[in-house]
Amino acid sequence: MNNYFNHKYPDISDLKKKAKQRIPRFAFDYLEGGCMEERSVQRNRDEINAVQLRSTLLKPFSGSDQSVELFGHTYSAPFGIAPVGLQGLMWPKAPEILAKAAAEKNIPYVLSTVSSSSLERIAEVSEGHAWFQLYNPTDESIRKDLLSRIKAAHYPVLVVTVDVPTFGYRPRDIRNGLAMPPKMTLSNIMQMLSRPRWFYETALAGKPEMQTLKPYMPKDMPTDELAAFMNKTVMGRVDIEGLKPIRDMWQGPLVIKGLISEQDVKSAIELGADAVVISNHGGRQLDAGESPVKPLQTIASKYSKDIKIFMDSGLRSGTNIVSALASGADFTFLGRPFVYGIGALGDKGGIHTINALMMQVTQIMNQLGCEKVTDLPSFLVK
Repeated sequence: MNNYFNHKYPDISDLKKKAKQRIPRFAFDYLEGGCMEERSVQRNRDEINAVQLRSTLLKPFSGSDQSVELFGHTYSAPFGIAPVGLQGLMWPKAPEILAKAAAEKNIPYVLSTVSSSSLERIAEVSEGHAWFQLYNPTDESIRKDLLSRIKAAHYPVLVVTVDVPTFGYRPRDIRNGLAMPPKMTLSNIMQMLSRPRWFYETALAGKPEMQTLKPYMPKDMPTDELAAFMNKTVMGRVDIEGLKPIRDMWQGPLVIKGLISEQDVKSAIELGADAVVISNHGGRQLDAGESPVKPLQTIASKYSKDIKIFMDSGLRSGTNIVSALASGADFTFLGRPFVYGIGALGDKGGIHTINALMMQVTQIMNQLGCEKVTDLPSFLVK
């Protein structure tokens, strides 16, 4: 087991600072930014950081175990790597680096539909352990073909994202003219040249493109037409009727990602979903949107016996992970911290970030006197 840990970067904020120095601004802005005034991004952080836990110290304690069983597999930690689009824009071969690290450390890596690596390649490097995140295509033939490819590549879990009925209004990306591959404007070229390691690694890896979606895209499509193609073809609104054919076609575990209302969770249960992710898309879609941790507590109290409940959005540390689990989540996912990790440390960033978070979770559970992840809700200060 790879226990690599760089002592210069014990905290996610250390990785973020270093990554910002190594990633071009237009790419870092895409990773970091939120919707409109980015208040939702900050609200996510404030509310998860407001959660308090209470230790019990005078009882017998035999040590902590942070493993979690999901869908017949026991994972080594209560967190996974959330789907992040355009990862290869932020660091070359990012999906491959993270998928390999996740497989080695036995945590789930969720590949985004809009990844810069093909689903077939990630299935190979993850040795069949990655999950796949699906944006529901409006084109039925594309949906059927994508699901056929996912099945053929033996992905064990399908995660359908439902909280992007429209492109988020993200001022940073608008100012930067974000595109995949990046536009060769003078500003972007200067940003790339100012990040020599990124530039060198990108030159070796080749320009980042949406490899999974490439077969469905018009040949030689101009980059400024990409958003229109995505909006029209790939990212359709997903209501309960839109989920039914996916549930019918997909026989494995189905996770619905992006829910925050009790009614939606109830509908997912009625559909026959196996899990939901309580999430506001990292604050990237609705600036006035709720932070997920408070709805999570209510939803878990009502539906935890009916469906697995996961959480993402705003998690940056082992403390945040444990706080979400204590609030009722069965499992958690983090996105930005892992991209900070590879932005800072390249090929070693995935392993380092996983190890850092695992060390933090272990320390917190030991401090609380908590032996199992499922016991964490009893340590929540209500």
